[in-house]
Amino acid sequence: MKETATSIVKKLRQEGYSAYFAGGCVRDQLMGIPPKDYDVATNALPAQVMRMFPRTVAVGAEFGVVLVLSGEQQVEVATFRSDGDYSDGRHPDEVTYTDDARLDVLRRDFTINGLLWDPLTETLLDYVGGHDDIRNRVIRAIGDPGQRFREDKLRLMRAARFSARFGFELEAATRNTIQVLAGQILQVSKERLREEIIKILTEGYASRGIQLLETLRLLRPILPEISDLQGVEQPPEFHPEGDVWVHTLLMLQLMDETKRDLAQGSNPTATDWAEIAAPGSSVGTRIYPSISLALGVLLHDVGKPQTFEIRDRIRFNNHCEVGARMAIQICDRLRFTNRQTERVAQLVRDHLKFKDLPQMRPATLKRFLRQEGLEEHLELHRLDCLGSHRNLDLWGMAKDCRDRLAPEEIRPAPLISGDNLIALGYQPGPIFKEILKAVEDAQLDLVIHNYAEAVEWVEGRFERKAASSKSVQ
Repeated sequence: MKETATSIVKKLRQEGYSAYFAGGCVRDQLMGIPPKDYDVATNALPAQVMRMFPRTVAVGAEFGVVLVLSGEQQVEVATFRSDGDYSDGRHPDEVTYTDDARLDVLRRDFTINGLLWDPLTETLLDYVGGHDDIRNRVIRAIGDPGQRFREDKLRLMRAARFSARFGFELEAATRNTIQVLAGQILQVSKERLREEIIKILTEGYASRGIQLLETLRLLRPILPEISDLQGVEQPPEFHPEGDVWVHTLLMLQLMDETKRDLAQGSNPTATDWAEIAAPGSSVGTRIYPSISLALGVLLHDVGKPQTFEIRDRIRFNNHCEVGARMAIQICDRLRFTNRQTERVAQLVRDHLKFKDLPQMRPATLKRFLRQEGLEEHLELHRLDCLGSHRNLDLWGMAKDCRDRLAPEEIRPAPLISGDNLIALGYQPGPIFKEILKAVEDAQLDLVIHNYAEAVEWVEGRFERKAASSKSVQ
C-alpha cells in the first residue's frame, strides 16, 4: 500500500503538482504504528487526478476526493481546499480549492491528524505543532476548538476515541469545549455514531473509551442505559469488585488485555485462546474482539438497573431477558444490522446459562455446545467471571465438554425424517416438528442409536393420527 501511495505522489510531482501523504498515515508512521491505509493530498484538481490515472472513482468530487485504484489497492487522493461554514454540522457549505497546503491543514480536526509527509524526500511538513503534540501525548483541536467541533459534531467523539486509543491527554481548551457542546452530539446521524462506538469498543481500549465518553458528558446522550449502570450496587459475595458500572468497565478492560496478550504471544497462549481470536479480526500484531462480543460485554448487565431489588439480598431477577430486550432497542436505535442485533441479544439473554450446566441433560448440553457463536458465549462468560468472583469452574466445564465430544456426537446425523414418518403412516402436520425434536433429544441422550430403535421409540409414544395428534405419555 505504501509503495502504491508513493508512486501516486511521484506521478503527481512529475506532472508538476504538489503532493504529500496526509492525515492518519503520517500520524501512525511517526508513532511507529503500521498505517492501515494511505491518503494523499495534492493541489491537482479532481478532474486532473482522474485524467492522470487510468482507474479512478470520484467518491466525493464536490469535496475534491478521488480514489485511485491499483490492483486490489485504493488510495484516497484529495485536493487541497479551504472550507466555508458548516451549516448542517457536517458538510461545508462552500469548498474552495487552493494551492496552499497550509490552508488545507488548517481545516482538519486535530493537530496529530494535520501532518504532511513527503515520501520522496522523507521530510515532515508540520504547520500546526502536531509532531510536538504526538511527542507530548496530547489531543488538541486545530485552531479554535469550538469552530472545529461545530463544523462536524462527530469530532466530539473522535477526540475521545483518539485519546483512549493512544493514551493521550485532551488539551484543556479542547476538553472544555467538548463538555460544553456534548449535548449536540445527537445532531450526528445514528449510523455515524454507531461506527464511532464500534471503533471505541474494538480498537483495543474500550474501557478507557467508555469512561472518557462519560467524563466528557457524551455517554448519556448516546447510551443513557450505560450511564445508568453507575451506582447500581451488587451483592458483594458475587461481585466484590463493586457496582454494575465498575464490573462492566473491568470486563471491557479484561477483554482488551486478553486480545493484547494473545497478539503478543504471552499468557494465555494462542493455542489456549484460539476460540477467542476466532470471532474477531487480526490487524498487524493486534487482535481485536468482534463487534457482537464487544457489544455483548458492554450490554450484558444493562437490565440490572430496571430489575434491582433487595429481599434476602440484592437481586436482579429476570435481568437477562429485560437486558436482551433493551439490547435490541439500543442496537435498533443505532442502526446495527439485524444479524448483529440478534447475536448481541442472544449473548445478553444467555449469559447466565452457564450456571445450569451441571444440571443439563446430555441433549440440552449438546444443543448448548453447538449453538452459533459459542466462542463468544464462552468468552463473555469468562470475562464475566474474571470481572467478579473469578471462579472459572463452569467455563472450564463447558470447554472440556466441547473438547471431549466429537462433532458427530454434538450434531449427529438424523435417525429419522419426515418422509420416514409418512411411510410409517403418520399424517404430515405440526406434530412432525415435535416428533423429530423428541427423536433428536433421545438420540443426543443416547437413548436410541439407529433407525430401528428410532421407529420403535416413536411408535411407542406417538399415535398415528392427523396433524392434531398428541404424544402418548
